[in-house]
Amino acid sequence: MEITTTIIIPNYNGLKFMDECIRSLNAQTYPNFRTLVVDNGSTDGSVEWLKEHQIDTIFLPENTGFSGAVNVGIKAADTPYVLLLNNDVRVDEYFVAEMVRAIGQSERIFSVSSRMIQMYHPDRLDDAGDMYSLLGWAYQRGVGRDLTHYRRSSRVFSACAGAAIYRREVFEEIGYFDEMHFAYLEDIDVGYRARIAGYDNIYCPAALVWHVGSGTSGSKYNSFKVKLAARNNVYLNYKNMPCLQLIINAIPIAAGIFVKYSFFRKSGFGKDYLEGLKEGIRTAKKCKKVAYRPERLKNYLAIELELLAGTFLYVYEFAVRQIEKKAASDKS
Repeated sequence: MEITTTIIIPNYNGLKFMDECIRSLNAQTYPNFRTLVVDNGSTDGSVEWLKEHQIDTIFLPENTGFSGAVNVGIKAADTPYVLLLNNDVRVDEYFVAEMVRAIGQSERIFSVSSRMIQMYHPDRLDDAGDMYSLLGWAYQRGVGRDLTHYRRSSRVFSACAGAAIYRREVFEEIGYFDEMHFAYLEDIDVGYRARIAGYDNIYCPAALVWHVGSGTSGSKYNSFKVKLAARNNVYLNYKNMPCLQLIINAIPIAAGIFVKYSFFRKSGFGKDYLEGLKEGIRTAKKCKKVAYRPERLKNYLAIELELLAGTFLYVYEFAVRQIEKKAASDKS
């Protein structure tokens, strides 16, 4: 039977995760896929393990980041779909089948985001599709909420590239993952470009993934992650918003920057956040900005409404999490 999907696993010193990840792929009910690991110059024994287990792998001499690694894999693939998968996951046996089914519903679907569950808190969601807001904040829809939520398929702003399937030919039209990002927000960026071009990104609740989270960077917040995310946030807005949209959204974006800086300052990462912003502003013109085309005006208007809705959803979910935390604290 025809191989429809190439599963691309970027790996950088993720040996401790690889065995469980590969085992779960070997247990899939859907057989028409191949697995391709792109190793980013690992030094933890990953290279030897991959060779020993005869797993199809492209070995890169140095760490090119998430974007660089997955781009190598996508360009090496010859299947209609490419499925990007973090190494720190375990997937359900029907995972690939459900992802292929979902993206096959329409040729206008660029990507499908899976239902990601926290590995060490399996009663809690990790991601039900990525969203973006007028504040310039990207966030994981549903993170920290119990598993009764987000059980229906829906459109999302972008797929989380930690476990998402993409229509490969569309990359030729909108461009690949931006390697200037290196890591963080690159999936929001490519999803944003797809939305501008008129494609949909959807969420498939039947495709289950258990995710460790921060398997490569090692923690939720650290100097490296805060700086890169701040820089990439500048790139994201500069590249994808036409000048008029940037002007319209300038006040909420500025408010979002102020709130984030205040948060990171209290967390000890204020300097890193500011350094990332400065680097982003200084180097943004090196990014390939999406050219504005009048025939896509309706897409930009739809995106602006999505950003507004995403802002309200973020506020709602944040408030719910705080209420749940307080209730749990009061019980204890």
